[in-house]
Amino acid sequence: MYTLPPQTAEMLALVATIILSGFLSEDGATITAATLAASNMLDVRMALASAIAGLWIGDLAVYVAARSARAGVASNWWGSRLLLGGRSPTLHTTDASGPWKLAASRFLPGTRLPAYLAAGFGRMPLRLFSAVTAVSATVWTILVFAAIHASPARAAGAKHSLALLSIIGLSLFGTLTVARIWGPRTYRRVSIALARLIRWEFWPGWLFYTPVVLFCGWLGIRFRRFSLPTIANLNQKNGGIVGESKFDILQQLMATSPEATADAYLIEPGPASARAERIAVICRDRQISLPFVLKPDTGQRGAGFRKIASLEEAYAYVARVSSSVVLQRYVPGPLEVGIFYYRFPHETQGHIFGITRKRFPLVIGDGQSTLHKLIDRDPRARIVSAAYFARLNEQLERIPRRGEKVRLVEAGNHCQGCIFEDGSDLYSGALVRAIDEISQKLDGFYVGRFDIRYERDADLRNGVGFKIVELNGAASEATNIYDSRYSLRRAYAMLYKQWCIVYAIGAANRAAGASPVTLWTLWRDWRAFSRQVCEYPVAD
Repeated sequence: MYTLPPQTAEMLALVATIILSGFLSEDGATITAATLAASNMLDVRMALASAIAGLWIGDLAVYVAARSARAGVASNWWGSRLLLGGRSPTLHTTDASGPWKLAASRFLPGTRLPAYLAAGFGRMPLRLFSAVTAVSATVWTILVFAAIHASPARAAGAKHSLALLSIIGLSLFGTLTVARIWGPRTYRRVSIALARLIRWEFWPGWLFYTPVVLFCGWLGIRFRRFSLPTIANLNQKNGGIVGESKFDILQQLMATSPEATADAYLIEPGPASARAERIAVICRDRQISLPFVLKPDTGQRGAGFRKIASLEEAYAYVARVSSSVVLQRYVPGPLEVGIFYYRFPHETQGHIFGITRKRFPLVIGDGQSTLHKLIDRDPRARIVSAAYFARLNEQLERIPRRGEKVRLVEAGNHCQGCIFEDGSDLYSGALVRAIDEISQKLDGFYVGRFDIRYERDADLRNGVGFKIVELNGAASEATNIYDSRYSLRRAYAMLYKQWCIVYAIGAANRAAGASPVTLWTLWRDWRAFSRQVCEYPVAD
C-alpha cells in the first residue's frame, strides 16, 4: 500500500487544518496560514490557496444556511422582525450597491456576518455571491500575507522569526475571534472594566476591603477579641454590624428627637393584602402622601430601598418582600449628607469624624437619544451603568425630551450609583452640638453614620432644618473617602483610623461589663441577612 512521504502528509495536514479552522475564525485561519508561510513551515502558494479556500467555503456555508432558513424565519413573527426587519418574505436583493456592500463587509469588522445573512435572506443569486466573496477573500488574504511577510521580525534568525510571528498571529487570532463573537459589546465591557480598575472607588468590595479586613484582624488580636465592634453600640443588635432593625433605631430617634427625624412605621410579615391595607391606614391616619418610602427593616447599602408612587407599587413590594418592612415619610431634600459621628463612653461631648455630600446623578435629554444612550455617553455614569440599567430597565428605550432631567438614583448609597463628595465645608460647631445632642439622647449609642436630608447648606451649618432618614451603626463608614479627589492611601488611612475608634469604644464598653457576641453568632446573623436580601427588589 502506498503511503505519503512524511513531509507531504504534514503539509496536507496543515492545509486541512487551515481550511477547517476557517469555520471557527476566518481571520484567525488566515493569519495562521500567513505565519506558517512567513516562517517557511508551509509553501506560500499552498498556504495562500488553503486560506482563500477556508474563507470562501465558510462564506458559502453562511449564505446557504441563511437562504435555507429564510422560509422558516419569515413565517415566525419574531424572526421576521429581528432578521428580516419586518419586511415581506418575497423581498429580493435588487439594490445595485448590494455587491459592493457585500465586498466591503470583508474589510469592515462587525459587518461581515450581517451582510452575509442579509444576502442569504434576500436571496442574492448564488453566482453573484460566490464571485463577490471569492474576489474579496482573495484580496483580503493577499493583504494579510503581505503585511506579515513584510514584518521586520522576518529579518531575524529563523527561530526568533517563528516565535515573534507566532505571537503576532496568536494575538491577532484571539483579538479578532473575540471581536467577531462579541464585537462592540466586548469593547464596551473592556473599557468599563479598565475605567473601574483605574478609579479605585469602583473596585469590587472583595478587593477594596481585603486590607481593611486584615487590619481589623490585627485589631482583634491587639484588643484580644475579634468581635468587639458588636458592643460598640449597646442600643443596636450586634452593635450595628449586621442584623440590626432600622425601625427600632428610628423609633428611638422618633421618641427622643421627633423634630429631626423622618417618621417611620413597621409593616410586619403577613399576607400581602393585609400589609397593603395597613399601609393605606397608616398613610391616612398619619397624613403621609405619595410618594413615600418602603425599605426592608434589615438591610445594608440601600438594598431594597424604593420610592413608592402608588398603592399598587406598595402592594407589589410587600408581595415580594416577606420580611418586615419600614414605611417612612419621604423627605425630598433635595440635599443629603452622611455624617459619621463617634463618642467614647467616658467623654461628655462627641465628634464628627467625616461629612459626605451626596450628589444624585442625572442625565439631560436631547430629544433624540434614548435614556440608555444618554447614560452610556456620560463618562462616570457608564462605569456604574449596570446599576442604572437594572433600575431603569423599563425606561431605557424612552427618549427624554430636550432639556428633561432624569434622576438616575434615589437612594443615597455609593453602590447604588450615588456620587459621594467630601463635605468638610459643612462642618461647624453648631452642627457638632446638634448631632451630639441627638446622639446622647440615644442610650448606648456611640458610633455610626446619620443619613440626613435638608434644603439649604446654611441651615445645616446652623444645626437646624434637617431630617434624619437613617442611622447606621458600627459597620457604617465615613463615606467621604469615596470622593474622587481622595487618594487610595488617604482613604485607607481614614478607614483604619475609623476602625481603631470602633474597636476602642468596644473595648471601653467591655470594661464596663458588656459582652461581645461570638463570631459564630455574627456569621449566623449574616447568613440570615444574606438569605433575605435575595428577595429584595432593585433599589431606586
